[in-house]
Amino acid sequence: MATATHPADGEGDGNLPDNDKKSNGESPKQHMLNGSAVENEESVKIDRYGFLGGNQYTNPEHERRLPQEKLRKRETKWLDMFINWDKWMSKKFKKVRDRCRKGIPPSLRARAWQYLCGSHFIAEQNKGLFAYYLSQDGETKCIDDIHKDLDRQFPQHEMFLSKGGVGQEALFEVLKAYSLHRPTEGYCQAQAPIAALLLMHMPAEQAFWCLVAICDKYLMGYYSPGLEAIQLDGDILFGLLKKTSPSIHKHMRKQHIEPIMFMTEWFMCVYTRTLSWTVVLRLWDQFLCEGVKVMFRVGLVLLRVTLEDRLNECPSFYETLEKLRLREMPAELQDESFLFTESLRLSVTDRDMQREHVKQVARRKAAKEAMEREKAAGAQGTSVKHSKSKRKS
Repeated sequence: MATATHPADGEGDGNLPDNDKKSNGESPKQHMLNGSAVENEESVKIDRYGFLGGNQYTNPEHERRLPQEKLRKRETKWLDMFINWDKWMSKKFKKVRDRCRKGIPPSLRARAWQYLCGSHFIAEQNKGLFAYYLSQDGETKCIDDIHKDLDRQFPQHEMFLSKGGVGQEALFEVLKAYSLHRPTEGYCQAQAPIAALLLMHMPAEQAFWCLVAICDKYLMGYYSPGLEAIQLDGDILFGLLKKTSPSIHKHMRKQHIEPIMFMTEWFMCVYTRTLSWTVVLRLWDQFLCEGVKVMFRVGLVLLRVTLEDRLNECPSFYETLEKLRLREMPAELQDESFLFTESLRLSVTDRDMQREHVKQVARRKAAKEAMEREKAAGAQGTSVKHSKSKRKS
């Protein structure tokens, strides 16, 4: 089977130059694995996704692989959809959705992601723009912030473990170009793992346009100053939690735990820093097809599995938040079949999500108006007091 890092065929997956060697000739196998220097290169095995270790590492012994014959049939079906993509999306979307839920064939994942988010078409309409951005200097603070974050993105992946290597250079190009493309947003740290994930599947220019499409179409407002969009989605998630897991909702309310305290990284990084890599890829197949509702469903399952039977282990604010950091991932959450089966079994419909969205928007609007009235009243009171004081004098 083709891997996500090294596609077997050329269907939409552009290959970056080989990054197996550092610029100084050092092999990546001489780097750090799980925080320890590795003396014996033969003891280090790169998994099929390019990871040498860490939470994202996939043990080959625990992998589930499709039989080759079944995989080839799926590839053929996807190639057929690419030929008549608009027709499939407009008239047979449920079939596209079902195929995304089953998992996109690794050899076609890059092309499928670009079609699903529409970046392929955006790139066609903006030829030369990425190269233009690379020729510009960029805003100094953004450039400095990007440089600081480069070696923090999947440091145990073969593409990014070499400081100043090809992978980090491509990541810099994508993030710099985005900061110039959306100057009012600039650069947000949470964009870096998303860009890195995309670069594991496609060249820098394709990854850039994918990032643009994702930020515009799926995560609109997530990276804007103030983070109002992510706060709103946190409130929506909490509202849905009351419906799916009322005991957890009550527990968190009692401990004054706000959603922004635990779900920010989940949503802003689209779980790239949270889940095992096989699960991340399956989640992204669905996310780019169905949108942010996939993030909500997965978040609700994470909360239920992590806390439902462990509330007695969380007597205080601290213990609850520690559980939600998922440093010790429950075994069932590492099983892609379990997670997505459970997410689809939730008693939450699209209408429920829309209703909760309307409710939370109205609630936030009312709170903002009340605050403005209180502020105006305070200002008026100060003015009256000042006027009386002036008359007395």
